[in-house]
Amino acid sequence: MIDPRILVLIPARMAATRLPGKPLADIAGLPMIVHVLRRAEAAGIGRVAVATDTDEIASVVAAHGGEAVMTRPDHPSGSDRIHEAMQKLDPDGKAEIVVNLQGDFPTITIENIREVLPPLRDPAVDIATLASQIHTEEEDLAPSVVKAIGTSLGGRRMRALYFTRATAPTGDGPRYHHIGLYAYRRAALERYVSLPPSPLELQEKLEQLRALEAGMRIDFTIVDTVPRGVDTPADLETARSILSKS
Repeated sequence: MIDPRILVLIPARMAATRLPGKPLADIAGLPMIVHVLRRAEAAGIGRVAVATDTDEIASVVAAHGGEAVMTRPDHPSGSDRIHEAMQKLDPDGKAEIVVNLQGDFPTITIENIREVLPPLRDPAVDIATLASQIHTEEEDLAPSVVKAIGTSLGGRRMRALYFTRATAPTGDGPRYHHIGLYAYRRAALERYVSLPPSPLELQEKLEQLRALEAGMRIDFTIVDTVPRGVDTPADLETARSILSKS
């Protein structure tokens, strides 16, 4: 039974700098955006829609039985795009939680999508996300791998203190690879998009720091796998290799 209180929105646009047109890139016989859509639908946590500014993406989604909502082309971030989509799809405010699932995560697991929600059972949490423990030096040192720094709340849940592209925290102990899947309380998303970019956000080029600098609480769940984001032609070939075997 789909929960009407949850919206799962997948922002997708054609104008990616490093891989233009990537939402429609073919992976194992399907456009990438359709792989993400299928996994979101299979997770069964709420109503799923693709938020896009491109008629071609909307047509492909519709042709594969999905729902698409058209948004403005000038949004500075995926969060702004899903906020507009939320307002269009749910003008009466019935949806209490909005999940932002990136459209370039074709290998994300159904379990990962479901695992983003549990921190929001705590009314003190504004935003929930995911992270996975880092096990290689390459991942540890790469600025492209965002590290989630937090304090343990027991089990697999942590409260976020900071996010950085640096190798952090220093010293012995685990470090965590942040996964860019978010679940917002509706009020938290509305507040977030009303805020100007923050100093640390601009310095680190990490939008989630805007929320932390504004005093919003972000908790994250530790998961076992990191979905392969597709940003470059090499990433696309990796995703093709993974999904051609599944």
